[in-house]
Formats: sequence, structure tokens, C-alpha cells
Amino acid sequence: MKSIILVGGEGTRLRPLTYLTPKQMLPLVGVPMIECVLESLASHGVTDAVLSLGYLPDRFIEAYPDNLISGVRVTYAVEPEPLDTAGAIRFAALDAGLDETFLVVNGDVLTGLDITKLLAFHREHGGEATIALHAVEDPSRFGVVPTTPDGRVINFVEKPPLDEAPTNLINAGIYIFEPRVLERIAPTGRVSVERSTFPELAAAGKLFAMADDNAYWLDTGTPQAYLQANVDILVGRQRLHRYLDIVDGSWRHPSSTVDASARLTNSVVDSHCVVGANVLLEDSVLLPGAVIQNDCVVRSSIIGPGAVIGSHSTLGATCVVGAKEHVAPASELSGDVRLGGV
Repeated sequence: MKSIILVGGEGTRLRPLTYLTPKQMLPLVGVPMIECVLESLASHGVTDAVLSLGYLPDRFIEAYPDNLISGVRVTYAVEPEPLDTAGAIRFAALDAGLDETFLVVNGDVLTGLDITKLLAFHREHGGEATIALHAVEDPSRFGVVPTTPDGRVINFVEKPPLDEAPTNLINAGIYIFEPRVLERIAPTGRVSVERSTFPELAAAGKLFAMADDNAYWLDTGTPQAYLQANVDILVGRQRLHRYLDIVDGSWRHPSSTVDASARLTNSVVDSHCVVGANVLLEDSVLLPGAVIQNDCVVRSSIIGPGAVIGSHSTLGATCVVGAKEHVAPASELSGDVRLGGV
């Protein structure tokens, strides 16, 4: 099966980490997120994928010059201008010459969805498109999708207030499309699949949706969710990187240096990092080359590439320190703290 992976967004919610790196190239336990996404798709028979690129496209192209990611053959479709989600799907599909049923996946979503089952559901119902749904406690941050008992979509409600949401089943960012859907998307300008294409398909009775039976699902687009994705891999909730050497619930790249007195819990220490004496690292991610000096406490934080946390500092949930930033010794930071710019 062929797929389009939407990876063109700027990742604004993960700044400053995404000023120089697309969010799908940020690592999850040492492996770029895009590889995690394609590893999961490959397990369901996806053999070819088109990366729909917009923001910092060269980062992907340079990283995978052989056009192979996690065993999936990839091509690159670089938008000439921002086209939004539907516009990006149309551009990528035409660029790749897709002329049969294809899969569309948001590139920042990790999921255990049974794509084979989704495809069978799509073919059984005969719609032009099928959406995978996932149940959440708070649907107000997502597109909410009420359906009839047979799965036909009644409406597509984008980010409703919590007390007005008609259901807690949300758009999981995974779709099956028939090529004829492309005819519904304007050939120029920005077009949203959530606000334009899906409502049009629903009004025509051509859009169906299938709930995922509580499969693992996570939108990794915020610092809290990015940290959760790493922890989920470490503890086995998301079964990726099956051969990683995870010790005591944490992972250390072989090139990193961790003092014997440091205590790590559910944390990631990537390549060429240094963790000093008497450091407590909990539910945190150190990206390549990060340094935590002696006697620091770092909880639920992301330390960017080459950043240095001065000795005797305390960082609490949720600090995000950008690339090559220096936090002064004895600093105390907590809350939604973002350090670093372009």
C-alpha cells in the first residue's frame, strides 16, 4: 500500500526545538520520529510513502538520500508554498502519480492502529474517504467526528468547546482516500482537509469513520506529549525500537557519559551527552550533545542539542531548552519555560 505522510508543518508548539529541526526529525529514544512513524506503517504492509514537505525540507532529503526510511521506499514532494492539509495531500498525490486507494498519515502521530482493519472497513463501506477515530477525555483540542451507527460521518466539528462536543471520538490523523477525492480539492491556494474537504464529503454522504478500539495513539506535537512519547517507548507502551538497550527504565547512547552517582528515571540520554555527578534526571530527554553539570535536578524537561545546564540548577515541568543554550549555575526554572531562539 502507498501512503502520504504530512510533515510540512513548522512545529510551533515545540519551539525552540523546531527552529532548526522539523518536529518529525526530533528523536524518540534516539531515533528520528519519522522513522518511528514509518516503522509502524511498514508493519501493516505500507511499502511506499510520499513525504509531503514544506518546512525545512532539506533536513529530510539530506538525512535519507537513498530514499529509504525504516524499510519503506520514500519520495519527496516539496510544496512551492504553504497549501494547508488538503492542498498538501493533493499536491503530494499528483506529484507521486497516485491513482489507487492510498493512506494519509499526520507525521507527528504515533499509533498502534490496525491499518489493515481500517482499509477493510473502507472497502466494505464504499466511501470516498475513511477517517480513523480515537476516544479522548477532552476532545476540545481536536476535530470531533459524530457518526451514524454504520459509521457514516454526520458532521466534522473542528475543536468544539468541551461542553458542546457531540462525541469524544476525534480525528486521529489517519485516513484512507480514494483518488477521486482529489477532484474536490481546489488546485491552488490553501485548503484544509479538516475544515473544507471532510465537511464537503460528509454533506455528500461519502465520508465514513472507524473507531480504533482503544489502540495506542499520541499526538506528539507539544513538549508534554513529546516527553510522553519517549517514556511510552521506554516502558513498552509503544512497541518501537525493540532492540534498544533500556536499563532501569532509561536509555543512554553508547557515546554518552553518565557519572556513576547520577540517578535516571524514565529518561533519555542521547549521543555525546554528559551527565555530571549527583544529577537527578526524571522523565526527561537530553538531545545530542547536551550537558548537565554536577548536582542538578531535571524533571519533565527537554534539553536541546549542545545545551548546557549549569551546576546546582533545578528544572521542573516543563522546561524546554533550545540548542546550544546555557542555563546559569544555580538556576531554578519550572512551568512552561522556553529558552532559546533562532
